[in-house]
Amino acid sequence: MADSVKIEPDKPPLAPEEGASHEEWHDEELPSRRQRARSYFQRHPQAKWVMLLLALVVLAALGWVWRYYAVRETTDDAQIDGYIYPVSGRVSGTAVKVNFDDNVYVERGTVLAELDPADFQVALQRAQAELADAQATAQAARTNVPITHTGTTSQLSAAQAAVATAQRDEQAARARVADAEAMYAKAASDLRRFQQLVAKDEISQQQYDAALAAEQAGKATVDAERASVAAAHSRVLQAEANARSAETGPQQVAVMRSHAGAAEAAVQRAQAAVAQAQLNLQYTTIRAPVSGIVSQRNVEVGQTIQAGQPLFGIVDLDNLWVTANFKETQLKNMLPGQSARVSVDAYGRTFTGHVDSIGGATGARFSLLPPENATGNYVKVVQRVPVKIVFDKGQDPQHRLRPGMSVVPTVLTK
Repeated sequence: MADSVKIEPDKPPLAPEEGASHEEWHDEELPSRRQRARSYFQRHPQAKWVMLLLALVVLAALGWVWRYYAVRETTDDAQIDGYIYPVSGRVSGTAVKVNFDDNVYVERGTVLAELDPADFQVALQRAQAELADAQATAQAARTNVPITHTGTTSQLSAAQAAVATAQRDEQAARARVADAEAMYAKAASDLRRFQQLVAKDEISQQQYDAALAAEQAGKATVDAERASVAAAHSRVLQAEANARSAETGPQQVAVMRSHAGAAEAAVQRAQAAVAQAQLNLQYTTIRAPVSGIVSQRNVEVGQTIQAGQPLFGIVDLDNLWVTANFKETQLKNMLPGQSARVSVDAYGRTFTGHVDSIGGATGARFSLLPPENATGNYVKVVQRVPVKIVFDKGQDPQHRLRPGMSVVPTVLTK
């Protein structure tokens, strides 16, 4: 039977003897440490597998951590943004009622304040009266158009008939002149012949005097008929002038239609004035343009406000987003549409969202005094670019998020 080997328990290393150097003591102690390590693994053969497994687990954990953070970009330079709608008066007036104070949630269309409507009611009544007057004038102008058309047509027909009548009268007068001239020529011929006969005492003086009277009467008749022709010709000229005047009837109708058009334009102008007066009266009631929180109240009862003067601010809590200023080195793989998680400092809660867009320039480009790098004293500084991250819907039904809150967004880039 072989002698059993007695294994001494591990003992603590002895201190170096007095006079021996530390290096000599260490050289003597090193083989004993190795021997103890070998004896440990000899007594626990499964220990090396455990250590190998632990090493693999550590390497896997390191790989997972590296991969986790390699596809995520985060920043603490971010805050919640939203629309703040300024509410101002659209007309000047005196405030007679203010219904809400700051930090009150109101729905869209809620009456926030009211102005004194008396002046605007009077203006509306005046505009309505002017509209009625314009409508009456337009109606009269429209009625005059067919009347003028009918009248001018009748005048033209009558004038043309008068011209025809005057021309016939002139022709008749000229015929009578010809007849009178023929009668006068016969009387003159008879008178000449009677002059010869009376000189020879072949006819009586009475016959001669009758021939002389007939000649004079014929001459007077010719003069009278010629005067009638002149008068008839004058009537023809007058009738033709009246006909030419009547021929301007279409132009007169066109003028009346123009007057009617001007009257219609006046009606439209009066209607616009009425509509504006109605709008001004409506503007005395100031309503919330969107649903949100009332902020920055700047009006009191009895205060006279001017058009465009800011009265309230409405913070829209239904349309919030995050403006995250990422370093330019973090944008390599960032694209719109990528999912994101937003941790809100105020509540310690994380919200989900997605990248909506990436800013068109760095924040420094929009600052009041952009840095000038052309001076020669250029120092390269990592710039930040604003990235808009939109919240997913339905995560804040109680509207606890507020514009300006600090958040920490994390974007999953792959």
